[in-house]
Amino acid sequence: MTAHVDVLDLMSRLKAAEEPFVLATVVRTVSVTAAKAGAKAIIRPDGRIEAGWIGGGCARGATLKAAREALADGQSRLVSIQPENLLQELGVKPGEDRDGINFARNMCPSRGTMDVFVEPVLPRPVLVVLGSSPVAQALVEQARPLGYHVTLAAPLAHFDTIPEADELVDGFASDTSHQARRFVVVSTQGKGDEAALKEAVAIDAEYHGFVGSRRKMA
Repeated sequence: MTAHVDVLDLMSRLKAAEEPFVLATVVRTVSVTAAKAGAKAIIRPDGRIEAGWIGGGCARGATLKAAREALADGQSRLVSIQPENLLQELGVKPGEDRDGINFARNMCPSRGTMDVFVEPVLPRPVLVVLGSSPVAQALVEQARPLGYHVTLAAPLAHFDTIPEADELVDGFASDTSHQARRFVVVSTQGKGDEAALKEAVAIDAEYHGFVGSRRKMA
């Protein structure tokens, strides 16, 4: 019971800190297994099980592999760890996916079956908006309800009314420490175009956008 509470407490802290992790939950067991249905563990990106427990080496390898894949593609998956004779009866090979289930081999003498649901919990994607134009402010207001962590960066003196953002930077700079997908939009409308663009291209992001006229872009 204590381990379960620790998992829930740690989940809350990691989510508040916008840190990525995987929640692995045992959802079904058959025959003899070390962990039982309801057991949970938090797995970090480096493969550490930071809290909780989902069994020993019989299940750990397959679960950690699924956790790495889940963090990479953002998709949950169900892993069924079974002894080889049961896999043969089902006509599946270790590592094979069928009907949304990834099958793995349990090589332990206990020869039990354990199904583990692996769920990635990722930080909100980060939108960095550089500029104080009406377009920049509208983008900030629309992005937050869509689940983005929004950073608004522009000299505060440029604003008549400052929109609500997760982070507000006085000037053209941004925090690049977030472990999340990052998107950058520059919408300065003539107020600090060059400084904002220099900052934007220095940010490692999946997308860079510049709002401006065709003449300005040329």
